[in-house]
Amino acid sequence: MVTQPDRPSGRGQRLQPTPVKAAALELAIPVYEPQTLRDGLAPLRDAAAGLFAVASYGKILPRTVLELPPCGALNVHPSLLPLYRGATPLQAQLRDGVTMGGVTIILMDAGMDTGDIVLQEQSPIGRCETYGELHDRFATLGAELLARACDLASTGSLERRPQAGLASPEEIARTVTRPLSKDDLRVDWHWPAKRVVDHVRSLSPNPGARASIDGEAQMVKLLEVRQVPAPSAEDLTVPCGDGEFVAIERLVPPNRTPMTGRAYRAALR
Repeated sequence: MVTQPDRPSGRGQRLQPTPVKAAALELAIPVYEPQTLRDGLAPLRDAAAGLFAVASYGKILPRTVLELPPCGALNVHPSLLPLYRGATPLQAQLRDGVTMGGVTIILMDAGMDTGDIVLQEQSPIGRCETYGELHDRFATLGAELLARACDLASTGSLERRPQAGLASPEEIARTVTRPLSKDDLRVDWHWPAKRVVDHVRSLSPNPGARASIDGEAQMVKLLEVRQVPAPSAEDLTVPCGDGEFVAIERLVPPNRTPMTGRAYRAALR
């Protein structure tokens, strides 16, 4: 098992293992954590694996690694490739209001999610589904497809389909994703209400969309919002750029625990 080294996490910045490392240790599976794969080819070569399976590794594998297993390297990607390549496909699909997503298994090449498709399965994305919910659901689907692809590879039955021609170059370029920055978390209340809702659910529960409410200097983390046609006396609502409103259901104030929008509104009075 190969995974990235432990990273600092949380307020205490204590070193935390990756989830796959924690699971591997529970199963008594040896774990290898190279700082860079180029510096750690020997253990990978010595393993003499016939096939590599890659999921959420977070780095592009160099060609020297991809050429080690005779059957190649399979990768799980949570989008319908060639659309939404890159680091944050789930967040981007939710942010864009995509209603039909899916998971793709590819045979990796040296590009970013450009390898031949070997399996792909569509799955609808719910109108209110959050990043956390979609991540968990597609992780299960991805594991099922990856296991099926490994079985096919073991019998030499994998069928490859190049990504070229499956979407226009313009559409592929438009949907390429990148790692999130702090600016990507901000909500602009001049946006249409639906865009605000999609933005919030694309980042919920973590890292969470950030917004200022009622002119407050400090930003809150938005966890759940919904689009409404008009404000109400009970809800915490914010007007949007299209004349519609967003009701804030759940949020996290600075240095506080999650609370309802109604409770936060009461605290502001």
